[in-house]
Amino acid sequence: MYNFHFISSLFYETLFTFPFPSFNNLNFNPSFNFMGLRFSSFLSNSTVSSGPTLGELPESCVASIIAYMDPPQICQLATLNRAFRAASSADFVWESKLPPNYLLLLAKIFQDFPINLGKRDIYTSLCRLNSLDGGTKKVWVDKGTGKLCLAISSSKGLSITGVDDRRYWNYIITEESRFSTVAYLQHTWWFEVDGEIDFPFPAGTYSLFFRIHLGRAYKRFGRRVCNTEHVHGWDKKPVQFQLWTSDGQYVASQCFLKEPGNWTFYHAGDFTVEDGHSSTKVKFSMTQIDCTHTKGGLCLDSAFIYPSEFKKSKAFLNCS
Repeated sequence: MYNFHFISSLFYETLFTFPFPSFNNLNFNPSFNFMGLRFSSFLSNSTVSSGPTLGELPESCVASIIAYMDPPQICQLATLNRAFRAASSADFVWESKLPPNYLLLLAKIFQDFPINLGKRDIYTSLCRLNSLDGGTKKVWVDKGTGKLCLAISSSKGLSITGVDDRRYWNYIITEESRFSTVAYLQHTWWFEVDGEIDFPFPAGTYSLFFRIHLGRAYKRFGRRVCNTEHVHGWDKKPVQFQLWTSDGQYVASQCFLKEPGNWTFYHAGDFTVEDGHSSTKVKFSMTQIDCTHTKGGLCLDSAFIYPSEFKKSKAFLNCS
């Protein structure tokens, strides 16, 4: 989140201006790792048995420093000693990591959320994979960035044309989905998937993806195997993606589906939320309705909404 040199210089400035009785007598043992920089926790061996230690830094001072760090770094420093552990629990440290509209998120996600929890516990609760609308949706805060993410299951969460006709579609159980079930298409002439979400997204720019797998994966003798016998038709015409928002945004795109045997995130479009304190309705679709040929052999897991910045930082978003 913040530049390493800025954080380390801030720590050193605070550390060396702290009023130690006799700084020249301190034993500096390069055994302490701080954000990749190895330096001493003072008086960590028996050669010097008196004098100030790193643990004597004021708790408020430590909290002010670690407030600039990312949550994983804060949790690592909490294991150093009591001062760091106590400072890492400070409400003002974690409130800066929470989404600005976290109170709205709590009301939307939890029916009866305890009001006496500290900000760190609230952050931890939001980072869990929380279910919405009967388990058809999952929402969580990315623990490293504090950004909101959301997934909509293909089972009941999305509207799929012909999904109830077992000649064309089936729901299969798999360990490769957050929802444990994916929709499998054997073949069809008319492929259409629609979705809708009304949610208080924090202000920012978001990207919508469809998670798709060409072929059907299963376990054989403990190894993953992919059956691609039904995969056909996706190389003849591209799939069309569309996205609408309640404030008038519209995006359309298209691409061919490819890479049988792998789960792939197909980028449908981006939208921007200006006001995180009101709900934003997003409608989206994925279609291939050219009836000159059939298509099939496709597993549809879910639709995902991630912060757009994740396209650069998350390797699994191998967008087409």
